[in-house]
Amino acid sequence: MDADIYPAMMAQPVLQAIGLSRSFGEFQVVKPLEFSVNGGELIILTGPNGAGKSTLLYCLSGLLRPTKGNILVDGYDLYREEVAAKQRLAFVPDVPRFYQELTTWEHLRFISLAFGVEQGWEKRAEMLLREFGMWESRDLYPHNLSRGMRLKLGISLALIRPFKVLLMDEPTSALDVESASLMREKLLTIRDDGCAILLSSHDLSMVEELNGQQWRMEHGQLEVG
Repeated sequence: MDADIYPAMMAQPVLQAIGLSRSFGEFQVVKPLEFSVNGGELIILTGPNGAGKSTLLYCLSGLLRPTKGNILVDGYDLYREEVAAKQRLAFVPDVPRFYQELTTWEHLRFISLAFGVEQGWEKRAEMLLREFGMWESRDLYPHNLSRGMRLKLGISLALIRPFKVLLMDEPTSALDVESASLMREKLLTIRDDGCAILLSSHDLSMVEELNGQQWRMEHGQLEVG
């Protein structure tokens, strides 16, 4: 992979959660936790449905504010230094959201330019779309895409721009076998290039193939392996 897209950050903490918890009313979905993830580490969150995995990932991404605690991305506070932190963070939710007025290609252009990728984005966008079998769908709008295609677009939007931390919620849940295999290969390359990856998955074959650290969540409690 291009070192400008995935800058090496080996053996340095690029994601830290400090006293993080999240409640909905009186129900504590994510119980107080602390951890750090270094560049070059791949962490797989496992656990039953409703364990708090998605809530944790949404908190770490900045889309859901924690009830208590702090999140640091490459040393930047996710809420006090939001712009700097989010420039270094990419997130693929299980159900990506899009701008309904933009085509697949226009989404890739928008995200590229928004994150400062002004040169070479077209070549990279074409490569991603062809790899995921979406080149013929580049002029389609989100509502014309299947669930699997929407997930592929969400993944492509994350991978087209620079980041130091990649968060993914069930990244292969709606992918065909070929695309899921491609996704696993890309994750291993991204890890080897020094980025930190934290993802949730129920896909046992993916967990085995990635051979990352397994952290388990159950009843909102995180067990760091």
